[in-house]
Amino acid sequence: MRYRKFFIMIALPVLMLAGCQKKESNTVFIDMDIGGVGHLLQPTRPTVQLPNQMVRMYPVRKDYLDDQISWFPMSIISHRQGELFGIKPVNGKPSADQWKRRLTYDHDLEIKKPWYYQAWLVDDEIQVEYAPTAKAGLYRFTFPGSDFSLIFQTLQSGIFTVKDNKVIEGVEEFKGMKAFIYGVWSVPGEAGTDEVVITSPRDVKRTGQAWLTGNAQGERVVKFKYGFSFISTEQARENLEEEIPGWDIKPLIKNGKKLWEEKMNRIKVSGGTIAQKRTFYSAFYRTLERMVDINEYGKYYSAYDHKVHESDRPFYVDDWVWDTYLAHHPLRMILDPDQEADMLQSYVEMYVQGGWLPQFPLTWGDNPAMNGFHSSIVMLDAWRKGIRGIDVEKAYEGMKKNATSATMLPWRNGPACSLDTFYYEHGYYPALHPGEKETVARVHPFERRQAVAVTLGGAYDDWAVAQMAKELGKEKDYRHFIKRGDNYKNVYRADKKLMWPKDAEGNWINIDPKFDGGPGGRDYYDENNGYTYAWQVQQDVPGLVELMGGREGFEQNLDNLFRESLGRRKWQFWAKFPDATGLVGQFSMGNEPSFHIPYLYNFTNSPWKTQKHIRFLLDVWFKDNIFGIPGDEDGGGMTSFVVFSMMGFYPVSPGIPWYTVGSPVFKTVIIDLPNGKQFKVIADHASAVNKYIQSASFNGKVIKSPWFSHEELVKGGVLKLTMGPKPNKKLWKDADVRFLYEK
Repeated sequence: MRYRKFFIMIALPVLMLAGCQKKESNTVFIDMDIGGVGHLLQPTRPTVQLPNQMVRMYPVRKDYLDDQISWFPMSIISHRQGELFGIKPVNGKPSADQWKRRLTYDHDLEIKKPWYYQAWLVDDEIQVEYAPTAKAGLYRFTFPGSDFSLIFQTLQSGIFTVKDNKVIEGVEEFKGMKAFIYGVWSVPGEAGTDEVVITSPRDVKRTGQAWLTGNAQGERVVKFKYGFSFISTEQARENLEEEIPGWDIKPLIKNGKKLWEEKMNRIKVSGGTIAQKRTFYSAFYRTLERMVDINEYGKYYSAYDHKVHESDRPFYVDDWVWDTYLAHHPLRMILDPDQEADMLQSYVEMYVQGGWLPQFPLTWGDNPAMNGFHSSIVMLDAWRKGIRGIDVEKAYEGMKKNATSATMLPWRNGPACSLDTFYYEHGYYPALHPGEKETVARVHPFERRQAVAVTLGGAYDDWAVAQMAKELGKEKDYRHFIKRGDNYKNVYRADKKLMWPKDAEGNWINIDPKFDGGPGGRDYYDENNGYTYAWQVQQDVPGLVELMGGREGFEQNLDNLFRESLGRRKWQFWAKFPDATGLVGQFSMGNEPSFHIPYLYNFTNSPWKTQKHIRFLLDVWFKDNIFGIPGDEDGGGMTSFVVFSMMGFYPVSPGIPWYTVGSPVFKTVIIDLPNGKQFKVIADHASAVNKYIQSASFNGKVIKSPWFSHEELVKGGVLKLTMGPKPNKKLWKDADVRFLYEK
C-alpha cells in the first residue's frame, strides 16, 4: 500500500497538470528552478521580469540548495553582473547588524512565475510578494504583527535620501555609470538613513543604508513601490507614476501574466511528455530574459558615450554575443524580426557613440569578454534573412573597423597590437610554447592568447565581413576578407586531424590537445580543449569535410569525438576545464562551441546519427529538474539551443539563411509568425523510441536533403516527417549541400 500511495502522490499532480493543458496557457509549463544548481559553475536564477525589460528581480542566494536569502534587489546591473538596491523586511525595530542576517525560507512555499514572486520567511513569519513592470516594481510584505521595518541597502557605492518619512530616493554608482530609484511606502512610519563603509580584499566602498519603521495599524500589510532609472531620480519618479499609479499588486500580476502568455503561445506543441513540455517552455522563457530595453519613455542613458539620448526607438543592452550568435539571435529572427532589428540597430548606435561595434554590450558599456567580433555574423545573418530597419552601411563600417583596427586579444578592448598585425600578415594568431614567457604586455594574464580559438573565430568573423561586403556591392573588400575567411586552414594539422597551435615561425607546438594550455586551455583554446575546437568552421563546413579526408574521414572524426576518453579522472579534467560539462566522450554539451557539432552528421553519409545524438543529448542533459542545464545557461544562450533542437531543426551556420533537420521531440510544433502565417513541423509517430526520420517532405514535396531555407520558413508551410524506431540509413545519404557555402 505504501508504494501505491507514493504512486498516487506522484501521478495526481501530473494528471492535474495534464488536465489543465487545454484550459491554461503554455506558461503552466514554466519551471524557473530548472538548472537552479550548476553542475560546476553558475546556476540559473528565477528571474522575474517582463519579457526583455530592464527591471529584473530574483532572490539573492547561492543557488537552489541554499535555504537562506541574502536580500531582495530592485533590479540587476546586467546578466550575472550583480544587483542594485537591496531590501529586507524585519519584524519590529531595525538594528545596525540586521542587514547581515540572512533570511530562512521554505522552498515548497515559494511561488515563482516570470511575472510574480512569493516567499515565506520561516523564522520571521513574513510573506514576501513581488511583481515587476517594465521600469518599476512593487513589493508586498505581510508581517505577523503590526510592528514592522524595511531595511534598504545600496549594493554598490551609493546613498539614500528620505523625504518627509514618505519617499526614499537612491543612487548607486557602478562601472562609471549610475542607477536611480524613487520609492514610496503604503503606511506611515519613521525613516532614516546612514552610510556604511564596507571593506573587502579588493576595495573599499561606501554604501548607503536606510530604514522605515512603523506600525501597520492592524493590517499587517506593508507595500513598497519604486521606479527605476539609469537617467535620474526624477525619471525614476516618472517611471513609477506611469507604470504603478496605485497600490494593488493584482493588476501588475494580471498584466505580466498576459504578456508572458502572449510570448509563450507563439510556439505551440503537442505530443511529447509533460516533462518535455516543461523543459521546452522553461527554456523558451529563458530566451526572453535578454536583451533588455533601457529606453525610458523617449530617452535613454548610454554608457557608450555617457550621454542621455532622445529616441522613440528601443535601446537594447545586455548581450553576450559569443554565446548568443549561435541560436539566440537566430531564434528571435524567426519569432520577432522587428525586435531583432531594434537590437542590432542598438549595436550600431553603440558603434556611433563609442567608436567600436561592441562584443558584449552590457548596461555599463562594452565588456570585451571571450574572443571574436561575432556581432558581424549576427548582422550578416539578419540581413540575409530579410531583416531591415538597420543602418546597414554604418553597421558594415563598424564591422570593417573591428576587422582591420581592433585588437583580437581575448578580454581586451582597443586598437590592434603586434599579434593582430601578425594575424593580418600570416593568417593565424601565434602561440607560445609551454613554459615560454609572454612577450606582449597587453595579453590578459589569465585569459592568455587563446591562439587557435582566436584564429578560428577571426576567420568566421572575416568571412561574415566579406559576405556583407558582397551583399553591399563592395567587391574589393569582399575579395580581401574572403581570403581571411579561409584562415582556419592555417591551423589545421592533418596528421592529428585537429586545429593546432603554431609558433611565430610556423612550427607546430608540441601539446596534449586534451589537457594542455593552462586553465581552460586558454593558451591555445578557450574554456574547451582541442577536440571541441576541431569543429569551429561553421562558415565552411564542406571545406572542413575536405580537410578531414572527405565524408568518411569527417564522420569517423565525429564518432571519435563522442567516444574519446578524457585520459584522466573527471575531477582532474574539470579542475582545468570547469566549463566543459555535459561530457559525452570529449564532446561538451555544457558550452556553446559544441552546439552545432551533433548536426554536422548531416554533412556525412549518415545523417541519422544527428537524429540519434540530438535526442540522446536532450534526454540526458536537459531534464526538467534543478540539474537540467549542463553548463552556464548564459541568459538564453544555451536554452535557445534547446528550443530549436526540441522543435526539430537548427541554424548550423549563422550568416547562411538555412536550417538543418534534427529529430523533433513533439508530434506537432506550430510557430505563429509575425506576418500572420504559421510554420509547422509535423512528426508523425514521434516518441522516445521513434526518433529516426523515415521520410520527409516540405509542403507536400519530398525534400532531398536535411535542409530548408529561412525564406521557406517565413512564408509558412509544413515540414512533415514520418518517424520510426530504427534509422533509415538511405535517407539523405548522398545529399550535397556545398551550394550553401559557395563563396
